[in-house]
Amino acid sequence: MSGGSHHQRSYFSQFCEDIHNRELNILNIYPSEQFQMLLGFGGAITEASGYVYSHLPRERQNELIEAYYGTDGLGYTLGRCHIDSCDFSLNSYSADDACDDEELNSFSLSRDELYILPLLREIQKMCPEIRVMLSPWSPPAYMKENGSRLQGGALKTEYYGRWARYLCKYVLEFMDRGHRVFALSVQNEPNAVQSWESCIYSAEQERDFIRDALAPELRRCGLSDLLLTIWDHNKERLFDRVDTICSDPVVNMSVGAAGFHWYSGDHFDALRLVRNKYPDLQLIFTEGCIEYSKFSGDAQMENAQRYAREILHGINAGLNAFLDWNILLDAGGGPNHKGNFCDAPVMADMNSGSLQYNLSYHYIGHFSRYVKPMAVRLGTTSFHEDIGFCALQNPDGTIVAVLLNTGTKDTECYVRLNKRLVEVHSTACSITSLLIPGEEAAGE
Repeated sequence: MSGGSHHQRSYFSQFCEDIHNRELNILNIYPSEQFQMLLGFGGAITEASGYVYSHLPRERQNELIEAYYGTDGLGYTLGRCHIDSCDFSLNSYSADDACDDEELNSFSLSRDELYILPLLREIQKMCPEIRVMLSPWSPPAYMKENGSRLQGGALKTEYYGRWARYLCKYVLEFMDRGHRVFALSVQNEPNAVQSWESCIYSAEQERDFIRDALAPELRRCGLSDLLLTIWDHNKERLFDRVDTICSDPVVNMSVGAAGFHWYSGDHFDALRLVRNKYPDLQLIFTEGCIEYSKFSGDAQMENAQRYAREILHGINAGLNAFLDWNILLDAGGGPNHKGNFCDAPVMADMNSGSLQYNLSYHYIGHFSRYVKPMAVRLGTTSFHEDIGFCALQNPDGTIVAVLLNTGTKDTECYVRLNKRLVEVHSTACSITSLLIPGEEAAGE
């Protein structure tokens, strides 16, 4: 891979006693300092992904699922599906768009059965433990003030109850098909008016919808264990939204997670603010992609580093789960019914039926392949801002440490654990994963 490198080390074979008291270029790991638990890694199973998948030869279909969810692939255990259509659908649709259908008798997932659910079923064969988050982009047009599923518009208060029942019905339909739904977001990007499916909620509107309609309906349907996820938008206003909603003690009891995206910049301190004030809230990265309207798909190293920085610094700031956007797109970054094309870690040539693995796929793997569900973040320090560093301990005691060098110089680093050091040569623009066996982690 041109422009950089990535490395894995299977164990600390070069530990030496810290007799020389080296202080320069130190990366510290403190196993006694333990923080949040990780739920896992995953990506979005959109209609676009399912459509492209359906047109691949069977051999390539199997390869794709193994590449993401197999034990020799990225080791994903999570997925995200859109409720009704989103921009990465072939066109706009609803499971029930009849205004006079108060009881939702016409509700049907027949559209999801074309591309989304067949792909999800195949993934579940490879990864039976996969858990899914469901996220809505817009209620049906008749429920909204602007009379359209597109261009923003708010949910009419008189439809709070029906929309809550609609969302719960979607969850139950997935569960009835044998899919494990672990989270439901209230609204994807509630602060964005888009030319595609979108819906606007102020913080107060989202709070009131949860309190007066969605939380009671979730309880009525036996779905209170779902991680009800608020915000699901960019990090720069994450704390504001969470604080407005969760400062209501009644609503706070029903909210299990806050979702966030990366499109407005880093703002990792927003995660820290939320983590400090609401320590029991799960922090889930729910979407990120390389948008062709802003970035180039040819900038492989820059794009891969963006993924790695987001995961690494997100983990250090309190992240509990990472969900990428589309797991598969065609070579043009679609299909997308509004032309909002973007990159994906794996892309398909629809003519040849071949798969292209972008560098971002391999950079994500430096975390997702080795960090297992229920891993715990450990305390770390790094000597330089160009050298990102994080460490997590898996349930079996193994420590996974990831070193990201975004600088332009090769650097000799010393990872320090239990008063012992190991030297790591970090080349410029590279990422390295270190796997430390349980006995080393315990200082034995």
